[in-house]
Amino acid sequence: MHPLTRSRRSRLAPGLLTAAGLVLALGGLAACGAEAEGPRLELSAAVPDEVPDGTVLRVGDPATQTALEASGLDEELDVEVEWANITGGPKTLEAFRADAIDVGSVADIPPLFAQWTGTDIKIIAARETVDPLEHPTYELGVAPGVKVSGLEDLEGKSIAYSPGQAQGALVLRVLEKAGLTQDDVELVEMTSVDDAYVLALGSKQVDVAPLGQSLVKSFLAKYEQDGATTIKPEVRDDAWTLYTPTAVLQDADKAAALQDYVEVWARAQQWISDNPDEFAQAYYVEHEGLSIEDATYITDVLGEFEVPTSWDDTIARHQETADLLAKEQGHEELDVADLYDRRYEKAIAAALGGGQ
Repeated sequence: MHPLTRSRRSRLAPGLLTAAGLVLALGGLAACGAEAEGPRLELSAAVPDEVPDGTVLRVGDPATQTALEASGLDEELDVEVEWANITGGPKTLEAFRADAIDVGSVADIPPLFAQWTGTDIKIIAARETVDPLEHPTYELGVAPGVKVSGLEDLEGKSIAYSPGQAQGALVLRVLEKAGLTQDDVELVEMTSVDDAYVLALGSKQVDVAPLGQSLVKSFLAKYEQDGATTIKPEVRDDAWTLYTPTAVLQDADKAAALQDYVEVWARAQQWISDNPDEFAQAYYVEHEGLSIEDATYITDVLGEFEVPTSWDDTIARHQETADLLAKEQGHEELDVADLYDRRYEKAIAAALGGGQ
């Protein structure tokens, strides 16, 4: 067996393939490919209701794995799952291209960049924050000694910028909100991995950087005494998606497995929202190694989630983002609606009782 953790229904063990081991593992995984190739399914055809025995779904989503285990919803899965401890747009796309996973969980920017860089994908689920402006996914970290109390103060500042990640799109949306252009600031390209942005702020390589909520508290703990601050971005940054290579959806067996998975995934997201303390302990403390104080802080600031059962508004906002990136980064224009496989919208709506 290759180095992914296999599970069936209620027997879900922790994922073993870490980001650090991804490069070593991908060669073998690519050779293995999908273990059970089903008959070809047209994208316009109905997704089969039954998941054939032996169908394996390879998933990169450790947060949902944890939620399923902690909630007991794992027992509702009727598909065999191999979990990969893979998160983030770049690593997920790398895994897709190596045929290492079938579905990944990311923000709204990675699916756009996958499509723009030659990997044909479809989005099969979405999640949003109930009150996104009050509970942003990111805050803007401000380096010690730099005076930024509002978005208007960003003019002339150097800002950490990762074009292919959600943080990069956030920066462009923030500039648009502030009435600024890229020419009004200095964008410093760097990949947002681990605490790279925190270190860049602390060493004053940049004046401002978008920080995920898991990094905000540690950033302030290290540098607030020296004058570091954070401000809210004042734009929505809450979109979250499940996406998959289009080729996976053209495998009838995999498509059926994905339908079963998104139904249980949707209920797991509701469980996370309704049980923040339990999720904080299970994921942020036991899986990510944070203190209970830091874990509770994250779930508090992120607020409540919802899984939309109609994707109309989600697609419209995603189109606005794609148009902004096409304009500011020189990409071809995309019709975002073409990236959403709305067969799964119906499955999620049915799983959640028709709406929220």
